Amino acid sequence: MHVLHVASEVFPYSRSGGLGDVLGALPAVQARLEGESLGAEVTVLSPWYAGLAGTPREVWRGELPGSGGTLGPVRAGELREGGVRFLFLDLPGFARPGLYHDDDVERFCAFGRAALPLLSALGVRPDVLHGHDWQAGLAVAHAHLAGWRTAYTVHNLQYQGRWTLAEARGWTGLPDWAFSPEGLEFHGDLNLMKAGLVFADHVTTVSPTYAREITTPQYGEGLDGLLVRLTLEGRLSGILNGLDQERWDPRRDPDIRPYADATGKAANGGALRSEFGLDAAPLLGVVSRLADQKGMDLLIRALPELVQDWNVVVLGGGDPLLTAALTGWAHHPRVAFVAGLNEALAHRIYAGADIFAMPSRFEPCGLSQMIALRYGTLPVVRETGGLVDTVPPDVGFRFAAAEPEALLDACRLARRTLDDPAEWRGRVTRGMALDFSWDNPARHYLELYARLAGLSAETPAAPR
Repeated sequence: MHVLHVASEVFPYSRSGGLGDVLGALPAVQARLEGESLGAEVTVLSPWYAGLAGTPREVWRGELPGSGGTLGPVRAGELREGGVRFLFLDLPGFARPGLYHDDDVERFCAFGRAALPLLSALGVRPDVLHGHDWQAGLAVAHAHLAGWRTAYTVHNLQYQGRWTLAEARGWTGLPDWAFSPEGLEFHGDLNLMKAGLVFADHVTTVSPTYAREITTPQYGEGLDGLLVRLTLEGRLSGILNGLDQERWDPRRDPDIRPYADATGKAANGGALRSEFGLDAAPLLGVVSRLADQKGMDLLIRALPELVQDWNVVVLGGGDPLLTAALTGWAHHPRVAFVAGLNEALAHRIYAGADIFAMPSRFEPCGLSQMIALRYGTLPVVRETGGLVDTVPPDVGFRFAAAEPEALLDACRLARRTLDDPAEWRGRVTRGMALDFSWDNPARHYLELYARLAGLSAETPAAPR
């Protein structure tokens, strides 16, 4: 079986967050499982960004269809790593620094429209095309119209790839009937997330709880009616993300003082305190995008009381107002804030903190809580999405309401529990023993692909 993943980023070549992490880990595990009955040959297609962290070998150069007729000359490159073939499509709109820009809908329409002609030119015809998030929605639509089997994963429903339909429909290369409310039209806009939902043979999300949540008005981002229909048709399910076990391993992590169990954490906590000049109080860590989704405003509003019990170390970037608020706290002797991304510091926070706060308003899956658990740092999380599926109540500390006081109550319980060494050690030990490897999710996806590939071919039809 041959599987093709289509995504806007893939670690370590391009990455802005969790999507890149998933595409850096899942295909490699699927390729490693090829020797099993459900194994697969795996290819990944992604844009060839100007700042790509790698040098692909050029394997094709020519012209591809675009909104103005043809795009050309364009090229494709190839890298092979861990049994996976990575293809990179170099289009004019991607020849500048950075991954994402204000014209992304137009750029990823060009990418999605050109994907199948490129694959045809390279002689690639997978058994299943698996698209990821809105940037791959148009590729899924074109694959469906070509009679290919398709899967589509929603990593975050909030980001949908919308643009005024009157301007954007010419970018897509789709027939007129695709722009109805049953198709890509959404309140007068083109919606590329909806393209994937409507055209895919099966839709997954990155946790079972999030798969249920997005069928409700609270979490459905205006698409809950469509998602309810997919659920009733048996075309929507949740498959929990995994964690890269080699990249996140406290026993071999070069950025920390390695340890194998709960007793080894103390040295990392001391090092983190020394790094930021903090006192002997226990450590609360945060590594996060600074965004409303992540509940960082709840954390900031809780800081006046949190610092009575905890040193607070925050690493993250994003919303300027949240950044400014945290910067204003950086003078406090128990608060350390580092703006932006810093991979090595993230590892030190996971290893050195006692608890790890994730007060998310919604969380499709989340990787940070899995990393924290693997590093023996107990998560304090809101009961939503993948946080429910990964943080057992006898390990971490969960709270229901998206309110500062609820977060504080959970942190107060954590502080009281820390004073009971046996109880605390038991929670840490149970957390570090949890299995978040990609093996089980990879097998679930391979089983899904096998079911899809076994379906009898149908004539491509209008959106269901």
